[in-house]
Amino acid sequence: MRRAVRLEFRKMRRLRTFLITAILILAVAGLSSFSLFAGSTQESFNDPDAMPWAGLMVTYTLMAAMTSPILAAVLASRQTEIEHSGVGWTLASTAGYSPGVLCRAKLVALSTVLLPAVAVQSLLVIGMGLFAGIRVPLEPWPWLLYTGLLFLVDVAFLALHIWLAAVVENQLVSVGVGMLGAFLGVFTLLTSTAVARVIPWGYYAMISTIGQQGDRLVYLTPPLGWIAGFFILVGLVFAVATRRLDRIER
Repeated sequence: MRRAVRLEFRKMRRLRTFLITAILILAVAGLSSFSLFAGSTQESFNDPDAMPWAGLMVTYTLMAAMTSPILAAVLASRQTEIEHSGVGWTLASTAGYSPGVLCRAKLVALSTVLLPAVAVQSLLVIGMGLFAGIRVPLEPWPWLLYTGLLFLVDVAFLALHIWLAAVVENQLVSVGVGMLGAFLGVFTLLTSTAVARVIPWGYYAMISTIGQQGDRLVYLTPPLGWIAGFFILVGLVFAVATRRLDRIER
């Protein structure tokens, strides 16, 4: 597995994975921070009751739900498309790497890239808030929790898109599913928790650490039991699906 993961990192240089990831996280940070420079928003920067950091997190949660499914789909598709474009599956098999092993190696490699990317993304949003002039003390725990959960949900969808990109040669299908997921991710932010938890992309809403109570924003604890169940289910599905790939003739 270690050798297979190293092989995936070599492919990333050719695929410009790091550049694509950097562009997308910069876009998310920029879009999340755009409203900070409106005059009406800046009036609340020194008012603890206005909760400017909570308002920024609302925008960040929305933008992450809109873009993260697309990021997962694009990264997984590009990392897997290279196997279809030539005789990658066959060459890997002759070297001892079955399709299932390759898919698991792709997940490990892409997750390693995504971990610092999501962390930097959150830090950039916080940095933009400070740069814009927010002087209310930051409550770090909701941001830390959301960032960690966002990374794990992204990894879950990386797994699903790697499998989809492996079994369907046309990569427009995987990217199209990611774009649909972006719509559903935003839609579930506007629906009830009961709806969000039965839609896979609804977990971008389920991990939110900010909510509304009356006309006021409040920090909240996400339903960690449901979220853990979702991760376990995705892990089991990915494990079973990639083992079945090992039995498919290519």
